Amino acid sequence: MAALSWGARLRGLLFRRPLARDGSEGMLISPCGSVHTFGMTYPIDVVFLDRAGTVLRVCESLRPWRSAMQRGARSVIEFHGGAARLHSIKAGDVIAWK
Repeated sequence: MAALSWGARLRGLLFRRPLARDGSEGMLISPCGSVHTFGMTYPIDVVFLDRAGTVLRVCESLRPWRSAMQRGARSVIEFHGGAARLHSIKAGDVIAWK
C-alpha cells in the first residue's frame, strides 16, 4: 500500500484492516517526516527513510495515541508492531521497493 496524496497520507492506516503481523505488508507514506497513531487500535513500527531509501530511525511498537518524527526523513514505511524486529530492520539499512 502507498499513501502519496495529501488525503491518503492524512488517513494512513485509519479505518483499514490491521496489517499482517509477519511484516509481509506495510504502508509507504511519502513525503512524510512525522506520523501519529491517533485513532489506531494496535501498535505499529515506523521506519523513517531518507531520499535514498536509507533507514534513519526505527520506532518500534509505537502505541495508539502517540506521535513520532525524524529530521531529514523523506518517507516512512509503517508495519504492524514487531515486524521491524522480526526482519532485523535497523538504522543504516537501505530499503528498495518496486
